[in-house]
Formats: sequence, structure tokens, C-alpha cells
Amino acid sequence: MIAHLINTDIGNRGILKVYLEYRMQNYNFLENAAKILLNNIENVLIVTGFPIPPMNICETDGTLGALALYNAIEKVGGKAEILTYEEVEKALSPFGVKLARNPEVEDYSLLISVETSGKAKDWKYYSMSGLEMKTKPFDNLFLKAKELGIPTIGIGDGGNEIGMGKIRELIKKYVPLGEKIGSIIETDELIVSAVSNWGAYGLIAQASLEIGRNLLENWEERKNLEIIVKAGLIDGVSKKKALSVDGISVEVHERMIELLKEIIKVSLR
Repeated sequence: MIAHLINTDIGNRGILKVYLEYRMQNYNFLENAAKILLNNIENVLIVTGFPIPPMNICETDGTLGALALYNAIEKVGGKAEILTYEEVEKALSPFGVKLARNPEVEDYSLLISVETSGKAKDWKYYSMSGLEMKTKPFDNLFLKAKELGIPTIGIGDGGNEIGMGKIRELIKKYVPLGEKIGSIIETDELIVSAVSNWGAYGLIAQASLEIGRNLLENWEERKNLEIIVKAGLIDGVSKKKALSVDGISVEVHERMIELLKEIIKVSLR
């Protein structure tokens, strides 16, 4: 139910077909990711940030998902840090999160990427429209984590993010420009969603069911979006400072949160 909900492809970007085939290959991806999260909350590194070309300004998608995950991990007694770009750090500063700078992978129990660009087959980074991104890469951390046996989770919605290398063939098959933009970087578990923030919220909702506690209970989508937009982050589709994410109005995102909260509430009765 949660996996279906977070893959409602309102933006019509092709991810629904990716999801349906991926679900047949890895039916319990959301449950598996939630178990990985809950079993490795000691010191989690959450990585996010997607600079939109050509202005190279980071988008609102990913940032809120990372913040929600940070809060959820802290609620269940874990520790988390967020690694991101300077402008996203500024946007997150009102929330008092702990930021990571020059992190050593071996210091962490788990790495999670939320809407973070992953290198393509030519080792370049691309937007959904095929524009090359000039960006500081974070994906090498995930390659090193794999070498060290540290678990990783990727969350993405377009195919060009860290983790999507796990299903690159599906990205090539269903996503426009998938052959060019599709990331080659894999993670141990991958959450596919129509909006990456929704993927993070879905992970939190599933973790809530696992532990019997609503970890999304106090999440305020509109208020949090207003804060990061005021700080300068933009909608990745419209490329404007607006109360929307991926071209979808805040009202829709609020309803997504309401539905997830209700699913948790009903399931935990």
C-alpha cells in the first residue's frame, strides 16, 4: 500500500512503469529498507542535494526527505548527520540538524542518499533533461561503504540518482534519456518513488509500522517547505522559488503526508 502510494506518478515522468517492474523483481524493497534502517541507527549519514542546471541551485526535493529521516532516526534513539551542499545547509539551519563535513565513511553504521546525483556510465552527472551538472560528487562515499560492508539505501525518482544503478536496465527502458542520464551507482537497497521526498516519507511510514509508533506524526509539510524556499531552494521542475516540489503543488504533498499518517494510524490500531 505505501509503496503504491509513493509511486503515484502525478508528474508523468515514467517512474510508474519503472516501479511496477521493479516491484516484481524486489517486492519487499520498502520493508527491506525499513529493516536496514532500524537495524543500523547508531550513526547514520544522510546525503542529499541536487543542483539544478544551468543555474546550479539545489532543489526542494530531497532536502525535506532528508530532514524527515533525520528527525525519525533521532526519535527512535539513533544519531544522524546530513551531508549536503552549502545552500542546503543554510536552508536546514533553522531546524538545528547536525551537519557532516569531510565525513569518514567508516565512522557510520548506515548511509542513505535522498535525491543525490549519481554518476552516469560516462562518469558525468546529468539532470532529467540531459543537461550536464557541474557538482561536487558524493557518490564515492557509497562506493567506499560497499567496500567496507557498510549498508546503504538509495532513494530516487528519475534514474539519475545514487542507488539507481541497481535498476539501470529499467531506467534505460522506461525513462526518457535513461541511457544517458541513468546512474551506475548501486546501493544495497533502493526505494523508487514518484518524488524522492515521498520515498523518504514512505520509508519512515514503513519503519513506523515495524516499531509500532508514528514517526511522521508531527511532520508539517507546508511549514517546512516554506522555510527552505525562503532560504533560496527551488522547485526542480519549474526552476523557481515556489511552494511546490517537482512541479507539484504543496497541497498535493500535504495530502500525501495525510494519507501516510492515516495508513500508519489505521495499521497500528
